[in-house]
Amino acid sequence: MASLGVAALQLAAGSTGNLELVEREVRAVAKRFPWLDLVVIGELAIHGASLDLAEPAGGETEQRLAALAVETGLWLVPGSLYERRDDAIFNTTPVFNPSGKVVARYDKMFPFLPYEAGVEPGRDYVVFDIPGAGRVGIAICYDMWFPEMIRTLAGMGAEVILLPTMTNTIDRDVELSIARANAAINQCYFVDVNLAGDLGVGRSAVYGPGGDVICETGAGREVIALDLDLDQVSRLRDRGWQGLGQVLKSFRDSDVRFPLHETAGARRQVMQAMGPLEMPEKERKEPTEDAAGEGADRKPRLTIID
Repeated sequence: MASLGVAALQLAAGSTGNLELVEREVRAVAKRFPWLDLVVIGELAIHGASLDLAEPAGGETEQRLAALAVETGLWLVPGSLYERRDDAIFNTTPVFNPSGKVVARYDKMFPFLPYEAGVEPGRDYVVFDIPGAGRVGIAICYDMWFPEMIRTLAGMGAEVILLPTMTNTIDRDVELSIARANAAINQCYFVDVNLAGDLGVGRSAVYGPGGDVICETGAGREVIALDLDLDQVSRLRDRGWQGLGQVLKSFRDSDVRFPLHETAGARRQVMQAMGPLEMPEKERKEPTEDAAGEGADRKPRLTIID
């Protein structure tokens, strides 16, 4: 039986300065659940969302995380960090093996524009193998809104997709529906771990390869510790969920072309009428002709009905 012990930590984090909190929580979960293989936390959990706190790869934070992986004997996916390379900043998830080595480094492909301005998009898909268990793919937060990306990770063999997230906005309910759909249409485990506290609204979730709900949390600190049966992924991809759709095989065997996806130029040409990607501004309504005639700067009237 191929299985993967995963703990998703929904941390009640402050706006920044959470490295010691991460260290305490990882040590605690490793002690409580000695059967775990991997721990994952939310996006930008350690230093928050300030680009001013970007560090170079291999900096002090990474060194402490590497030591933490060695100490606990765990694979560690510490959310993400803003990482500076030359004149660019990336939203990066490093993956540490139990020896403290960075075996993968994923740069967020779809920064949350226009809000995450100044962050360079990544170019490379990342999956990594855990010996004796299976293959894991990495995406970050807004990436999951682009099904082409998640499908690519599944095509690369990912049986579990980890999605460190930092959502503190009203669209969390929509995000959960997208996460569940991604699990179902890619026949994989989907681990969407959000932050609580000052950085997020919580509501992390884990969905199974049939789109089934394994766990959905509340708004505060939560520890999700699960033993994922990766043989189930192989079985569902072979037979379909409950003997129904064999989605990935149908995608593999289809002769359908997707012209919109063949080149970046093709989709830009077709979708150009949407206008530029920029920060929304307050909508200003032009006064009607009648209103303008009465004087746009007239005093408001108060009407009282007795």
